[in-house]
Amino acid sequence: MAQVLEFKLPDLGEGLTEAEIVRWLVEVGDVVAVDQPVVEVETAKAMVEVPCPYGGVVTARFGAEGTELPVGAPLLTVAVGETADDGPAGDAAGAADTAASDSASGREPAAEGSGNVLVGYGTSQAPARRRRVRQAPAVPAVNGRPRPAEPAEATRTADTARETPRTAPGTPGKGTADGPVPVISPLVRRLARQNGLDLREMTGSGPDGLILRADVEYALRAAGTQSRTDAGTRSRTDATAGEPATAAAPVAAASGSTPSVTRIPLKGIRGAVADKLSRSRTEIPDATCWVDADATELMRTRAAMNAAGGPKISVLALLARICTAALARFPELNSSVDTQAREIVQYADVHLGFAAQTERGLVVPVVRDAHTRDAESLTAEFVRLTEAARAGTLTPGELTGGTFTLNNYGVFGVDGSTPIVNHPEAAMLGVGRIVPKPWVHEGELAVRQVVQLSLTFDHRVCDGGTAGGFLRYVADCVEQPAVLLRTL
Repeated sequence: MAQVLEFKLPDLGEGLTEAEIVRWLVEVGDVVAVDQPVVEVETAKAMVEVPCPYGGVVTARFGAEGTELPVGAPLLTVAVGETADDGPAGDAAGAADTAASDSASGREPAAEGSGNVLVGYGTSQAPARRRRVRQAPAVPAVNGRPRPAEPAEATRTADTARETPRTAPGTPGKGTADGPVPVISPLVRRLARQNGLDLREMTGSGPDGLILRADVEYALRAAGTQSRTDAGTRSRTDATAGEPATAAAPVAAASGSTPSVTRIPLKGIRGAVADKLSRSRTEIPDATCWVDADATELMRTRAAMNAAGGPKISVLALLARICTAALARFPELNSSVDTQAREIVQYADVHLGFAAQTERGLVVPVVRDAHTRDAESLTAEFVRLTEAARAGTLTPGELTGGTFTLNNYGVFGVDGSTPIVNHPEAAMLGVGRIVPKPWVHEGELAVRQVVQLSLTFDHRVCDGGTAGGFLRYVADCVEQPAVLLRTL
């Protein structure tokens, strides 16, 4: 006998209200262990594998891949308490009978506890509220053995509405239709889904057959070429058969008069970024100041540090170290504004965010307690968080809680920018590319390594004098790193 427990999409933290199903990791009828990942979802923060707090047999799944579910919506149901003699055909039916009898008697199901800390689940939490599962209708046997019942199929509205993907002609190869799809990027999945491409029919050009965005774009171009060829063939066939050749002209004219428009939903990371930037522009009266600085000595200092052996130090880590020293002198910029209380909240600790561009969009990982780290520790943490950002494995906790942001847009080959403050923070330092430029050095014209620094700040927390003092101190440390040593 079994008990059916319903596992709902848990609260993944930091106020997230919904998630998109990217990939199911289990099928109906599979046996799952406690804390086994059962589905991969994409939130507005990151890709997350959701573990199931129950062990047993999966009796139902809710939602197709690509479906957005709100927090608290059913993900799947699990029949727990199975015995080794229970066959797959009796799993769902026995689980339903047990759930019904438990409900009638008022008993609570006893499920094995989960070690994961999920809101509403966990070792100290009571089991989730059960969902009554109806008796599955009898199904015919296959090869003398009963076929597993799937009670969720009749209630999966998202799966019912799911369109059958079309296979585009001209795809770069054929994959295994029954095997896992070798795709990592949610952007690639979305692009294929929006254009009706079946990724299972493709073979990628990446390592181990990984399907890349270029593969999908190639397949779409090939499909477009094939469609135009087919259309031309049909037109010539119609003309040969005696149909007026001008019959297709009004259709062509009508289609040509319609502008080509692509609509991209503002959801996921792109939607979260849009909301945050709009809120920043709406709530924060920001101002920007900037200065050019001679970074020649900073680059020489870095070269000397790296020549001494040991882990390499990045320029970003040196700039981060300068930022934390500057914030110690100008703490007004390490703050936020509580609009309801009409108070400026200053933070003693510096949790330094840094902008990272990924295939999924712009994210801002946060280095915790950056003021306590040296350049070597900062370099290692930047590398770790950047790799996690590109892989889509950053946790919500690693993407929130920043008090100041460092934006190195120089990696895009630009000199300057006016950054938008990362709400609810009060300031952001922007760093352009470091390039050789003419510069007056010690009274003579010379070619030096020059960088433009810009500071965007919330004018409610300080005036221009404080912002200018902060930026000038940063520039002084860039031009003469010994200034930083004097203030440590």
